[in-house]
Amino acid sequence: MAQAKKSKRHASAMKAYRQSVTRNLRNREIKKDLKLAARALTDAAQAKDTGKLAELVATASAAIDKAAHKGAIHWKAAARKKSRLAQRVAALSSAAPAKS
Repeated sequence: MAQAKKSKRHASAMKAYRQSVTRNLRNREIKKDLKLAARALTDAAQAKDTGKLAELVATASAAIDKAAHKGAIHWKAAARKKSRLAQRVAALSSAAPAKS
């Protein structure tokens, strides 16, 4: 005996899809802000701009914490990113200036 085909999808599956699209867009925006903050911090460290450095470290840390709080990244990934960013800034700011 042949079964009739379903005429539409499950409402719960359609809602789950809409939610996933919304979350994907939100997470992508949060991660983009995180990357931009990290790039600005790295650029300032390479330029040895100590005036901006403290402000940018706080901005980048806040962006990372915000991403972890909203669930865009795992909290351990956030801690790892903050640690590596601090190490990179320390290395770049203490390194000898490049000869031209």
